[in-house]
Amino acid sequence: VQLQASGGGLVQAGGSLRLSCVASGRTSSDKAMGWFRQAPGKEREFVAAISGSGRSTYYADSVKGRVTISRDNAKNTVYLQMNSLKPEDTAVYYCAADFRSYLDSRSYLKAQYNYWGQGTEVTVSS
Repeated sequence: VQLQASGGGLVQAGGSLRLSCVASGRTSSDKAMGWFRQAPGKEREFVAAISGSGRSTYYADSVKGRVTISRDNAKNTVYLQMNSLKPEDTAVYYCAADFRSYLDSRSYLKAQYNYWGQGTEVTVSS
């Protein structure tokens, strides 16, 4: 499975971005997917996850209410809509695929994900 993330860029605080992650190769549209981010000098952290069906979603407290994860299985694509962006959202954002279809407490952990995209950079200016 290859994952290609895109949609990052420079945006002012309060603005919006939509990130996309396209899966190719030996794909399975029922895999749970996640987004993580890594700011300079910090650990990679969980942002959001979505089950294979799209019916279940998890969010980090830091983004809850501002971010929406969704998926279009027909296009093998997962999206991360980010609104009301803050300077502290500045990071490289990575999409990742789990071999499972469901979400549970392990879905918050980067070690649970088997495949990773290359990352797309988001910079929020104040």
